[in-house]
Amino acid sequence: MDYLNNLPNEPGIWPESKSFNDEGFGPIPSQWKGVCESGQQFNNTMHCNRKVIGARWFVDGFLAEYGHPLNTSGNQEFLSPRDANGHGTHTSSTAGGSFVGNVSYKGLALGTVRGGAPHARLAIYKVCWNVLGGQCSSADILKAFDEAINDGVHVLSLSIGSSIPLFSDIDERDGIATGSFHAVAKGITVVCGASNDGPQAQTVQNTAPWILTVAASTMDRAFPTPITLGNNKTLLGQALFTGKETGFSGLVYPEVSGLDPNSAGQCEALSLDQTSVAGKVVLCFTSTVRRATIISASSDVQAAGGVGVIIAKNPSDNLAACSNDFPCIEVDYEIGTRILYYIRSTRLPVVNLSPSKTFVGEAVLAKVAYFSSRGPNSIAPAILKPDITAPGVNILAATGPLNRVMDGGYAMLSGTSMATPHVSGIVALLKALHPDWSPAAIKSALVTTAWRNGPSGLPIFAEGFPKKLADPFDFGGGIVNPNGATDPGLVYDMGATDHIHYLCAVGYNNSAISQLTGQSIVCPSERPSILDVNLPSITIPNLRNSTTLTRTVTNVGAPESIYRVVIEPPIGVVITVNPDVLVFNSMTKSITFKVTVSSTHHVNTGYYFGSLTWTDGVHEVRSPLSVRTEIIQSYVDDN
Repeated sequence: MDYLNNLPNEPGIWPESKSFNDEGFGPIPSQWKGVCESGQQFNNTMHCNRKVIGARWFVDGFLAEYGHPLNTSGNQEFLSPRDANGHGTHTSSTAGGSFVGNVSYKGLALGTVRGGAPHARLAIYKVCWNVLGGQCSSADILKAFDEAINDGVHVLSLSIGSSIPLFSDIDERDGIATGSFHAVAKGITVVCGASNDGPQAQTVQNTAPWILTVAASTMDRAFPTPITLGNNKTLLGQALFTGKETGFSGLVYPEVSGLDPNSAGQCEALSLDQTSVAGKVVLCFTSTVRRATIISASSDVQAAGGVGVIIAKNPSDNLAACSNDFPCIEVDYEIGTRILYYIRSTRLPVVNLSPSKTFVGEAVLAKVAYFSSRGPNSIAPAILKPDITAPGVNILAATGPLNRVMDGGYAMLSGTSMATPHVSGIVALLKALHPDWSPAAIKSALVTTAWRNGPSGLPIFAEGFPKKLADPFDFGGGIVNPNGATDPGLVYDMGATDHIHYLCAVGYNNSAISQLTGQSIVCPSERPSILDVNLPSITIPNLRNSTTLTRTVTNVGAPESIYRVVIEPPIGVVITVNPDVLVFNSMTKSITFKVTVSSTHHVNTGYYFGSLTWTDGVHEVRSPLSVRTEIIQSYVDDN
């Protein structure tokens, strides 16, 4: 398959990885116009092949904005496409890595690794640099988009985030929104991460409607880690602990006298001078979920001579191994409290920490990850974001040898950065199967066929304070369903006219829209409704009495088809659809329908959720509905 998955955001690639072997690949397609650029420790003839067929790097914009020379000493960074921290290697191998057998992380998750589209070819466009936690210039991003479009890529995958507040869709400081607009206009699907600022609301990034925005979820895999107390009771935590069993060792919880005796047992500020911990396991509690807290607690206990640490925290499946195979096991507050009560009730408490195991199966229900950024969209709340979710927690994929948590060239990483390339690989497969589908059609197929429930039929939850049932602001349409997306039945298609409709509806001025689009645009004197943007979702952020919106669906299934509407209304919302039956034939391929939404609420509410589904008995084309009643508006809206 000669479809190219391009990753312009990443800090490069480690080309020696087995995941980029080109065994079985034919000649590079003649229509490919890209190149491999040499640079520091990267040779264009040695490090590109029939798999990795393009590699460029962009640093001028970064250097101009950074104002300092880039420090490349000690392999901190390379002025070339080479990856210094493993992030780009991990995401590119997740999207399109070749098959590699017998891979694990220190024995965990053993199996064959491959990318979502293992027969895709890769082109790498390095625009981010290993400075201040990773920095990218919008000028470099825009330049990379231009080169990628001209090179002839088919899919663009970006795992880049910035920060709230977001730049507007027409502000070139958001190089992704601007660059992706032009890529999508050329038929290139752009897949972006939602960012990692969850579970707070309104933190989702990459919100332009022409972008396919991906949240992160867990999968049906866990790493249970046995904690056996001296009373012969075994509790299960989670960890990536692959060292030796500790054997029964002393177990302590640091406490002090005074007004706040628990202060010494806070993981982020452990006070170990009043309790002898040498040769013992330490229990601590934290109200944060940041990885830095776990690393800090592990370091403090190691420095004091301890042999392990148990961290009681809000549940989260995002794991990482502690240095030197030191046992750092996570439990929730309930289990942590049970361990604490055992310590307080026993004169000489002891515990045995055993290595983690790999468990895979339906008993482990996928969840939206704690860190995954959530909607509503802070620029245009009527545009649902994220669009979809995909596995992004404890993802085993290739990395470079400079990655500190690497094992044999592979590492487990978590983030929407890891979820994004899963969808990028699926998009590459869909594009190979349906080369005539537009980026909007591909997005629609993914959103309307996504899973809301796990294999057991139970609904999907979202991690947070507290854990709750997932809704469209957590996961968009749901968890990506690759096979279902190949045959969605109907799609909600969009093109340049729809994108301009959106830009006018948001209220951007004509000159700014014209500059973005490269053509003279004059918006209608009466601002169009943003609710009419032809998305595969319906989000109404400020319903007062009643509103009517339109959608158009295109039949991509059997020419002779009849679809009937099934409505799952949000609480207190009345929905009617006209027509409620769609009849397609060889002459009628697209049909427009109207949706009228009214509320029975007479007070301001939060969002309620439901769905609108078209079904022909074979396909279920489901659009998520999100409606909030605002009798008294929180802002003045001219629209």
